[in-house]
Amino acid sequence: MQISTKGRYALRMLIDLAEHRNSGYISLKEVADRQQVSKKYLEQIIPVFNKTDFLRAVRGSQGGYMLAKTPDKYTVGEILRMTEGSLSPVDCADQDPIECERSADCPTLPIWKGLSRVINEYLDSITLQDILDRKHERDIDNYVI
Repeated sequence: MQISTKGRYALRMLIDLAEHRNSGYISLKEVADRQQVSKKYLEQIIPVFNKTDFLRAVRGSQGGYMLAKTPDKYTVGEILRMTEGSLSPVDCADQDPIECERSADCPTLPIWKGLSRVINEYLDSITLQDILDRKHERDIDNYVI
């Protein structure tokens, strides 16, 4: 499993919106500039979230995007599943029932199911707020006079 640019940029975009949530609606240009990513690329990611309750949007010159909920309500796992689809290392780990004719005798199936469970549990245990808190702690530790 490898996370695509789409998944990584989506996560960075939502972290940016979480970090600047007290600034009101934020334009994609501002996010793109801060994150050093293409605004055009972010425009391709936004539709994934427009179909959900992740973001609020306002059109126009003063418009932009903001998180619909507090950062502690968004997990890295749900963000990546929205942009990447399944996070499982192999297809059969997500299937129920498993479509592979060898599944009953497959010695590796428990390995893939276990790995899938660990990946999903880990990513679902991290919220945007956790990321902001870790960043804040790092910033405090890097204080230089």
